[in-house]
Amino acid sequence: MLSPRNYIFLKDVLWLALTAFGGPQAHISMMFKILVEKRRYLTEAELIELNALCQILPGPTSTQTITAIGFRMGGPNLAYLTLLVWIAPATIIMTLMGLTMSYLQANNISLRFTRFILPMAVGFVSFAAYRISSKVVNTKTGIGMMVISANISYFFNMPWVYPILLIAGGAVTALRYKAQPIEPDKNIKINWSNFILYTAVFIAAAVLGGTTQMRGFKLFENFYRNGSLIFGGGQVLIPLMYSQFVEFKQYLTSEEFLSGFAIVQALPGPVFAFCSYLGALAMRDYGIGGQLLGSLIGTVGIFLPGTFLIFFVIRFWGELRKYRVIKASLEGINAVSSGMVAAAAILLYHPIDTNLANIAIVVGTFCLLLWTEVPPPYIILTGLLTGLLF
Repeated sequence: MLSPRNYIFLKDVLWLALTAFGGPQAHISMMFKILVEKRRYLTEAELIELNALCQILPGPTSTQTITAIGFRMGGPNLAYLTLLVWIAPATIIMTLMGLTMSYLQANNISLRFTRFILPMAVGFVSFAAYRISSKVVNTKTGIGMMVISANISYFFNMPWVYPILLIAGGAVTALRYKAQPIEPDKNIKINWSNFILYTAVFIAAAVLGGTTQMRGFKLFENFYRNGSLIFGGGQVLIPLMYSQFVEFKQYLTSEEFLSGFAIVQALPGPVFAFCSYLGALAMRDYGIGGQLLGSLIGTVGIFLPGTFLIFFVIRFWGELRKYRVIKASLEGINAVSSGMVAAAAILLYHPIDTNLANIAIVVGTFCLLLWTEVPPPYIILTGLLTGLLF
Protein backbone atom coordinates (compact mmCIF):
# COMPACT_ATOMS: atom_id res chain seq x y z
CA MET A 1 0.00 0.00 0.00
CA LEU A 2 1.43 3.35 -1.07
CA SER A 3 1.36 6.27 1.33
CA PRO A 4 0.02 9.71 0.33
CA ARG A 5 3.62 10.95 0.20
CA ASN A 6 4.44 8.16 -2.27
CA TYR A 7 1.59 9.26 -4.55
CA ILE A 8 2.87 12.84 -4.41
CA PHE A 9 6.33 11.55 -5.26
CA LEU A 10 4.99 9.66 -8.32
CA LYS A 11 3.18 12.82 -9.39
CA ASP A 12 6.49 14.69 -9.18
CA VAL A 13 8.20 11.92 -11.18
CA LEU A 14 5.52 12.27 -13.87
CA TRP A 15 6.06 16.03 -13.93
CA LEU A 16 9.79 15.44 -14.40
CA ALA A 17 9.07 12.89 -17.15
CA LEU A 18 7.01 15.54 -18.95
CA THR A 19 9.32 18.51 -18.39
CA ALA A 20 12.92 17.28 -17.92
CA PHE A 21 14.55 18.17 -21.23
CA GLY A 22 18.21 18.09 -22.19
CA GLY A 23 19.46 14.60 -21.35
CA PRO A 24 20.70 12.96 -18.13
CA GLN A 25 22.80 15.88 -16.96
CA ALA A 26 19.92 18.34 -17.29
CA HIS A 27 17.63 15.77 -15.60
CA ILE A 28 19.84 15.75 -12.52
CA SER A 29 19.72 19.54 -12.45
CA MET A 30 15.90 19.42 -12.39
CA MET A 31 15.93 16.70 -9.73
CA PHE A 32 17.91 19.07 -7.53
CA LYS A 33 15.25 21.71 -8.01
CA ILE A 34 12.11 19.59 -7.53
CA LEU A 35 13.07 16.56 -5.44
CA VAL A 36 15.63 18.27 -3.18
CA GLU A 37 14.87 21.99 -2.97
CA LYS A 38 11.09 21.88 -3.35
CA ARG A 39 9.97 18.57 -1.82
CA ARG A 40 12.98 17.58 0.30
CA TYR A 41 12.60 13.88 -0.40
CA LEU A 42 16.36 13.66 0.10
CA THR A 43 19.27 16.00 0.75
CA GLU A 44 21.52 17.54 -1.85
CA ALA A 45 24.42 15.37 -0.66
CA GLU A 46 22.30 12.20 -0.93
CA LEU A 47 21.29 13.02 -4.52
CA ILE A 48 24.90 13.72 -5.45
CA GLU A 49 25.95 10.39 -3.95
CA LEU A 50 23.20 8.45 -5.74
CA ASN A 51 24.08 10.10 -9.03
CA ALA A 52 27.75 9.25 -8.51
CA LEU A 53 26.79 5.65 -7.81
CA CYS A 54 24.74 5.46 -11.01
CA GLN A 55 27.58 7.06 -12.99
CA ILE A 56 29.78 4.05 -12.27
CA LEU A 57 27.06 1.58 -13.29
CA PRO A 58 26.26 0.86 -16.95
CA GLY A 59 22.86 2.00 -18.16
CA PRO A 60 20.73 5.16 -18.22
CA THR A 61 22.10 7.31 -15.39
CA SER A 62 19.10 9.56 -14.72
CA THR A 63 16.69 6.60 -14.92
CA GLN A 64 18.74 4.63 -12.40
CA THR A 65 19.03 7.67 -10.13
CA ILE A 66 15.31 8.38 -9.97
CA THR A 67 14.56 4.65 -9.58
CA ALA A 68 17.01 4.52 -6.66
CA ILE A 69 15.25 7.48 -5.05
CA GLY A 70 11.94 5.62 -5.38
CA PHE A 71 13.52 2.55 -3.76
CA ARG A 72 14.80 4.60 -0.82
CA MET A 73 11.38 6.14 -0.28
CA GLY A 74 9.12 3.12 -0.67
CA GLY A 75 11.05 -0.04 -1.43
CA PRO A 76 10.87 -2.19 -4.59
CA ASN A 77 7.19 -1.57 -5.36
CA LEU A 78 7.57 2.20 -5.46
CA ALA A 79 10.83 1.82 -7.39
CA TYR A 80 9.11 -0.21 -10.14
CA LEU A 81 6.29 2.34 -10.37
CA THR A 82 8.84 5.16 -10.47
CA LEU A 83 10.64 3.49 -13.37
CA LEU A 84 7.42 2.98 -15.35
CA VAL A 85 6.14 6.51 -14.76
CA TRP A 86 9.51 8.00 -15.69
CA ILE A 87 10.03 6.16 -19.00
CA ALA A 88 6.40 5.94 -20.21
CA PRO A 89 5.86 9.38 -21.85
CA ALA A 90 9.07 9.43 -23.91
CA THR A 91 8.90 5.77 -24.95
CA ILE A 92 5.27 6.07 -26.07
CA ILE A 93 6.01 9.19 -28.14
CA MET A 94 9.11 7.65 -29.71
CA THR A 95 7.14 4.51 -30.56
CA LEU A 96 4.56 6.65 -32.35
CA MET A 97 7.34 8.46 -34.17
CA GLY A 98 8.75 5.13 -35.30
CA LEU A 99 5.33 4.12 -36.63
CA THR A 100 4.89 7.39 -38.53
CA MET A 101 8.43 7.85 -39.88
CA SER A 102 7.79 5.70 -42.96
CA TYR A 103 4.72 7.80 -43.73
CA LEU A 104 6.64 11.04 -43.29
CA GLN A 105 9.45 9.85 -45.53
CA ALA A 106 7.08 8.51 -48.19
CA ASN A 107 5.23 11.83 -48.34
CA ASN A 108 8.37 13.99 -48.21
CA ILE A 109 7.27 15.77 -45.03
CA SER A 110 10.27 17.69 -43.76
CA LEU A 111 11.46 17.54 -40.16
CA ARG A 112 13.27 20.84 -40.57
CA PHE A 113 11.06 22.37 -37.88
CA THR A 114 13.22 20.59 -35.28
CA ARG A 115 16.37 22.41 -36.41
CA PHE A 116 16.44 24.75 -33.37
CA ILE A 117 16.11 21.91 -30.87
CA LEU A 118 19.69 20.61 -31.14
CA PRO A 119 21.35 23.94 -30.22
CA MET A 120 18.79 24.27 -27.40
CA ALA A 121 19.81 20.82 -26.15
CA VAL A 122 23.44 22.00 -26.09
CA GLY A 123 22.32 24.94 -23.96
CA PHE A 124 20.51 22.61 -21.56
CA VAL A 125 23.53 20.30 -21.21
CA SER A 126 25.90 23.27 -20.82
CA PHE A 127 23.76 24.63 -18.01
CA ALA A 128 23.66 21.21 -16.38
CA ALA A 129 27.47 21.03 -16.56
CA TYR A 130 27.73 24.43 -14.89
CA ARG A 131 25.20 23.68 -12.17
CA ILE A 132 26.46 20.20 -11.30
CA SER A 133 30.14 21.19 -11.29
CA SER A 134 29.40 24.18 -9.05
CA LYS A 135 27.83 21.81 -6.51
CA VAL A 136 30.26 18.89 -6.52
CA VAL A 137 33.66 20.30 -7.52
CA ASN A 138 35.01 22.31 -4.60
CA THR A 139 38.74 21.57 -4.44
CA LYS A 140 41.79 22.20 -6.63
CA THR A 141 42.15 18.45 -7.08
CA GLY A 142 38.54 18.21 -8.21
CA ILE A 143 38.92 21.08 -10.69
CA GLY A 144 42.04 19.50 -12.15
CA MET A 145 40.35 16.12 -12.51
CA MET A 146 37.31 17.74 -14.12
CA VAL A 147 39.48 19.48 -16.74
CA ILE A 148 41.46 16.31 -17.48
CA SER A 149 38.25 14.26 -17.72
CA ALA A 150 36.66 16.78 -20.10
CA ASN A 151 39.67 16.68 -22.42
CA ILE A 152 39.98 12.90 -22.45
CA SER A 153 36.22 12.43 -22.92
CA TYR A 154 36.26 14.87 -25.82
CA PHE A 155 39.28 13.55 -27.70
CA PHE A 156 38.70 9.85 -26.93
CA ASN A 157 34.92 9.54 -27.21
CA MET A 158 34.72 5.75 -26.91
CA PRO A 159 32.55 3.62 -24.60
CA TRP A 160 35.42 2.00 -22.70
CA VAL A 161 36.92 5.39 -21.80
CA TYR A 162 34.06 6.38 -19.47
CA PRO A 163 34.27 3.56 -16.90
CA ILE A 164 38.07 3.82 -16.85
CA LEU A 165 37.87 7.57 -16.16
CA LEU A 166 35.30 7.10 -13.39
CA ILE A 167 37.29 4.33 -11.71
CA ALA A 168 40.54 6.30 -12.00
CA GLY A 169 38.92 9.44 -10.59
CA GLY A 170 37.49 7.53 -7.67
CA ALA A 171 40.82 5.83 -7.02
CA VAL A 172 42.71 9.16 -6.86
CA THR A 173 40.54 10.68 -4.14
CA ALA A 174 40.11 7.34 -2.36
CA LEU A 175 43.78 7.65 -1.38
CA ARG A 176 42.72 10.44 0.97
CA TYR A 177 40.27 8.24 2.83
CA LYS A 178 41.82 9.06 6.23
CA ALA A 179 40.28 12.54 6.03
CA GLN A 180 36.80 10.96 6.22
CA PRO A 181 35.18 10.30 9.62
CA ILE A 182 34.97 6.71 10.83
CA GLU A 183 31.45 5.30 10.91
CA PRO A 184 30.82 2.29 13.17
CA ASP A 185 28.43 -0.64 12.80
CA LYS A 186 29.18 -1.46 9.17
CA ASN A 187 27.27 -4.62 8.32
CA ILE A 188 26.90 -5.35 4.60
CA LYS A 189 24.49 -8.09 3.58
CA ILE A 190 24.40 -8.65 -0.18
CA ASN A 191 21.34 -10.05 -1.94
CA TRP A 192 22.65 -11.50 -5.20
CA SER A 193 19.28 -12.26 -6.83
CA ASN A 194 19.15 -9.25 -9.16
CA PHE A 195 22.77 -9.69 -10.22
CA ILE A 196 22.09 -13.36 -10.98
CA LEU A 197 19.05 -12.33 -13.06
CA TYR A 198 21.13 -9.75 -14.91
CA THR A 199 23.82 -12.33 -15.73
CA ALA A 200 21.34 -15.06 -16.69
CA VAL A 201 19.46 -12.78 -19.10
CA PHE A 202 22.77 -11.56 -20.58
CA ILE A 203 23.89 -15.14 -21.29
CA ALA A 204 20.47 -16.25 -22.59
CA ALA A 205 20.24 -13.21 -24.89
CA ALA A 206 23.76 -13.85 -26.24
CA VAL A 207 22.98 -17.51 -26.96
CA LEU A 208 19.64 -16.78 -28.64
CA GLY A 209 21.02 -13.83 -30.57
CA GLY A 210 23.88 -15.93 -31.89
CA THR A 211 21.93 -19.08 -32.77
CA THR A 212 18.60 -17.86 -34.15
CA GLN A 213 17.72 -15.94 -37.29
CA MET A 214 14.67 -14.31 -35.71
CA ARG A 215 15.11 -10.56 -35.79
CA GLY A 216 13.28 -10.03 -32.49
CA PHE A 217 15.80 -12.13 -30.56
CA LYS A 218 18.73 -10.50 -32.35
CA LEU A 219 17.35 -7.05 -31.52
CA PHE A 220 16.90 -7.91 -27.86
CA GLU A 221 20.46 -9.21 -27.65
CA ASN A 222 21.76 -6.04 -29.27
CA PHE A 223 19.84 -3.67 -27.00
CA TYR A 224 20.54 -5.67 -23.82
CA ARG A 225 24.26 -5.87 -24.61
CA ASN A 226 24.48 -2.14 -25.27
CA GLY A 227 22.49 -1.39 -22.12
CA SER A 228 25.07 -3.45 -20.23
CA LEU A 229 28.08 -1.67 -21.70
CA ILE A 230 27.09 1.99 -21.96
CA PHE A 231 28.52 4.31 -19.32
CA GLY A 232 27.89 8.03 -19.31
CA GLY A 233 24.27 8.24 -20.48
CA GLY A 234 22.55 9.05 -23.72
CA GLN A 235 25.41 10.91 -25.41
CA VAL A 236 27.33 7.61 -25.49
CA LEU A 237 24.31 5.64 -26.71
CA ILE A 238 23.87 7.63 -29.93
CA PRO A 239 27.19 6.93 -31.72
CA LEU A 240 27.05 3.25 -30.75
CA MET A 241 23.53 2.81 -32.11
CA TYR A 242 24.37 4.72 -35.28
CA SER A 243 27.29 2.40 -35.96
CA GLN A 244 25.24 -0.76 -35.44
CA PHE A 245 21.81 0.13 -36.83
CA VAL A 246 22.81 2.38 -39.75
CA GLU A 247 26.32 1.47 -40.84
CA PHE A 248 26.48 -2.23 -39.95
CA LYS A 249 22.97 -3.72 -40.00
CA GLN A 250 21.36 -1.01 -42.16
CA TYR A 251 18.00 -1.24 -40.39
CA LEU A 252 17.66 2.56 -40.73
CA THR A 253 18.89 5.20 -43.12
CA SER A 254 21.13 7.95 -41.84
CA GLU A 255 18.31 10.47 -42.37
CA GLU A 256 15.85 8.37 -40.36
CA PHE A 257 18.33 7.94 -37.54
CA LEU A 258 19.27 11.62 -37.31
CA SER A 259 15.64 12.70 -37.57
CA GLY A 260 14.79 10.43 -34.64
CA PHE A 261 17.75 11.80 -32.71
CA ALA A 262 16.49 15.35 -33.27
CA ILE A 263 13.02 14.35 -32.07
CA VAL A 264 14.25 12.63 -28.90
CA GLN A 265 16.25 15.77 -28.10
CA ALA A 266 12.97 17.68 -28.25
CA LEU A 267 11.33 15.33 -25.76
CA PRO A 268 11.53 15.24 -21.97
CA GLY A 269 12.55 12.11 -20.12
CA PRO A 270 15.29 9.55 -20.80
CA VAL A 271 17.31 9.76 -24.01
CA PHE A 272 17.37 5.95 -23.97
CA ALA A 273 13.73 6.13 -25.16
CA PHE A 274 15.38 6.55 -28.57
CA CYS A 275 15.64 2.75 -28.58
CA SER A 276 11.84 2.48 -28.71
CA TYR A 277 12.04 4.35 -32.03
CA LEU A 278 14.95 2.24 -33.28
CA GLY A 279 13.16 -1.00 -32.40
CA ALA A 280 10.00 0.06 -34.20
CA LEU A 281 11.83 0.97 -37.42
CA ALA A 282 14.05 -2.12 -37.29
CA MET A 283 10.89 -4.29 -37.38
CA ARG A 284 8.96 -2.33 -40.02
CA ASP A 285 9.10 -5.28 -42.45
CA TYR A 286 6.72 -7.12 -40.09
CA GLY A 287 3.86 -4.62 -40.18
CA ILE A 288 2.43 -2.47 -37.40
CA GLY A 289 2.26 -5.41 -34.99
CA GLY A 290 5.91 -6.14 -35.64
CA GLN A 291 6.82 -2.50 -35.12
CA LEU A 292 5.02 -2.39 -31.77
CA LEU A 293 6.83 -5.57 -30.75
CA GLY A 294 10.14 -4.06 -31.91
CA SER A 295 9.49 -0.96 -29.83
CA LEU A 296 8.77 -3.10 -26.77
CA ILE A 297 11.93 -5.13 -27.38
CA GLY A 298 14.01 -1.97 -27.69
CA THR A 299 12.52 -0.46 -24.54
CA VAL A 300 12.88 -3.55 -22.37
CA GLY A 301 16.28 -4.49 -23.78
CA ILE A 302 17.93 -1.12 -23.15
CA PHE A 303 16.43 -0.37 -19.72
CA LEU A 304 16.50 -3.86 -18.17
CA PRO A 305 20.27 -4.23 -17.50
CA GLY A 306 20.54 -0.92 -15.64
CA THR A 307 17.38 -1.74 -13.68
CA PHE A 308 18.76 -5.10 -12.55
CA LEU A 309 22.04 -3.48 -11.50
CA ILE A 310 20.59 -0.55 -9.56
CA PHE A 311 18.20 -2.89 -7.71
CA PHE A 312 21.21 -5.06 -6.86
CA VAL A 313 23.46 -2.25 -5.60
CA ILE A 314 20.95 0.06 -3.88
CA ARG A 315 20.05 -2.65 -1.34
CA PHE A 316 23.48 -2.45 0.29
CA TRP A 317 24.60 1.03 -0.78
CA GLY A 318 23.60 2.52 2.57
CA GLU A 319 26.12 0.28 4.34
CA LEU A 320 28.77 0.36 1.61
CA ARG A 321 28.95 4.17 1.67
CA LYS A 322 29.97 4.05 5.34
CA TYR A 323 33.43 2.85 4.35
CA ARG A 324 35.85 5.77 4.24
CA VAL A 325 37.46 4.61 0.98
CA ILE A 326 34.07 4.56 -0.78
CA LYS A 327 33.05 7.93 0.63
CA ALA A 328 36.37 9.52 -0.36
CA SER A 329 36.14 8.08 -3.88
CA LEU A 330 32.87 9.94 -4.55
CA GLU A 331 34.71 13.26 -4.82
CA GLY A 332 36.78 11.96 -7.73
CA ILE A 333 33.82 10.27 -9.40
CA ASN A 334 31.78 13.48 -9.23
CA ALA A 335 34.65 15.58 -10.61
CA VAL A 336 35.22 13.18 -13.50
CA SER A 337 31.51 12.97 -14.31
CA SER A 338 31.32 16.79 -14.35
CA GLY A 339 34.11 16.84 -16.92
CA MET A 340 32.25 14.24 -18.98
CA VAL A 341 29.16 16.46 -18.97
CA ALA A 342 31.18 19.41 -20.24
CA ALA A 343 32.64 17.27 -23.02
CA ALA A 344 29.15 16.01 -23.90
CA ALA A 345 27.95 19.57 -24.46
CA ILE A 346 30.78 20.20 -26.94
CA LEU A 347 30.32 16.84 -28.69
CA LEU A 348 26.60 17.42 -28.97
CA TYR A 349 27.30 20.64 -30.85
CA HIS A 350 29.35 18.89 -33.56
CA PRO A 351 26.40 17.89 -35.83
CA ILE A 352 25.11 21.49 -35.73
CA ASP A 353 26.12 24.13 -38.27
CA THR A 354 28.38 26.73 -36.70
CA ASN A 355 26.63 29.99 -37.44
CA LEU A 356 25.58 33.05 -35.50
CA ALA A 357 21.97 31.90 -35.09
CA ASN A 358 22.88 28.52 -33.53
CA ILE A 359 25.49 30.06 -31.24
CA ALA A 360 22.91 32.63 -30.13
CA ILE A 361 20.40 29.85 -29.40
CA VAL A 362 22.93 27.95 -27.26
CA VAL A 363 23.90 31.06 -25.30
CA GLY A 364 20.30 32.28 -25.05
CA THR A 365 19.06 28.94 -23.71
CA PHE A 366 21.86 28.86 -21.13
CA CYS A 367 21.08 32.42 -20.00
CA LEU A 368 17.34 31.74 -19.74
CA LEU A 369 18.01 28.74 -17.51
CA LEU A 370 20.57 30.64 -15.44
CA TRP A 371 18.78 33.94 -14.88
CA THR A 372 15.05 33.25 -15.29
CA GLU A 373 12.40 30.86 -14.03
CA VAL A 374 11.01 30.09 -17.52
CA PRO A 375 9.98 26.39 -17.46
CA PRO A 376 11.99 24.20 -19.88
CA PRO A 377 8.88 23.01 -21.81
CA TYR A 378 8.11 26.62 -22.76
CA ILE A 379 11.64 27.08 -24.06
CA ILE A 380 11.41 23.93 -26.18
CA LEU A 381 7.91 24.77 -27.48
CA THR A 382 9.16 28.22 -28.49
CA GLY A 383 11.94 26.56 -30.48
CA LEU A 384 9.51 24.21 -32.21
CA LEU A 385 7.07 27.01 -33.07
CA THR A 386 9.91 29.16 -34.40
CA GLY A 387 11.04 26.23 -36.57
CA LEU A 388 7.51 25.89 -37.97
CA LEU A 389 7.07 29.58 -38.70
CA PHE A 390 10.48 30.44 -40.14
